[in-house]
Amino acid sequence: MADKIDLRKTLDAYRARQGEFRIVDLEPARYLMVDGHGDPNTSPAFAEAIETLYPVAYALKFASKQELERDYVVPPLEGLWSADDMASFTTARDKSAWNWTLVIRTPDWIDAGLVDAAIGKAAAKNPPRLAELRWELLDEGRAVQTLHVGSFDDEGPVLERMHDAFIPQHGLRMTGRHHEVYLSDFRRVPPERRRTILRQPVEAA
Repeated sequence: MADKIDLRKTLDAYRARQGEFRIVDLEPARYLMVDGHGDPNTSPAFAEAIETLYPVAYALKFASKQELERDYVVPPLEGLWSADDMASFTTARDKSAWNWTLVIRTPDWIDAGLVDAAIGKAAAKNPPRLAELRWELLDEGRAVQTLHVGSFDDEGPVLERMHDAFIPQHGLRMTGRHHEVYLSDFRRVPPERRRTILRQPVEAA
C-alpha cells in the first residue's frame, strides 16, 4: 500500500500565512456537505452537522484504504458562510443572520459508489442529519485567502481588510461564499490558539 496521503500538505488550498493576503486559483473539488442557519455557538443544527459529517468521512477513508489500497488523512472541517448583509461578518458580527454549510473534502479518486457505501455504513451510528447530507462539487476558482490565528470573534478586522482594502485594490470583487478552513479542532483547541484559513472567492471587477 502507498503512503498515507495528507491533502493539507499537497494542495495549495491549504497553504496560508498569518498577515498575508494571497490570491489563489483553486481546482474544483467534491465535498460532503450539510447545510444550516444561525449562530454556530447556540444552534443545535451546527453540532448535529458535525456529528453527521465525521462518521461518513471516516467510513469513506476506511473504504478507500480497504477497497482501493489508498489511505489518506481525513481533511479538516470547513465552513461556507453567507448572509444577506456581509457586514454581519465584519463589523456587526450578527451570527444569528448567518447561513452556513459545513463540509469535508474528499480526494479526487473517490466515486459515488464509495460515498453511498460509506453513508450506508455510517447509518449504523445514527448521525442526526444523515438524510440531509450530500456529496457535491465546489468550484470556487480564484480566491483570496489568509491565515487567522486566534478566536473566531477576532476575525472581523481581518475580513474587513480583505473585503474593503485588498480585494478592491487588486481590481477584484467578491463572489461566492465566505469560506473557512478549520486547521485546528475548535472543539478541543482554546480560542487563542486556533488556526483558521479565511478565504473569499473573487472575480475581476
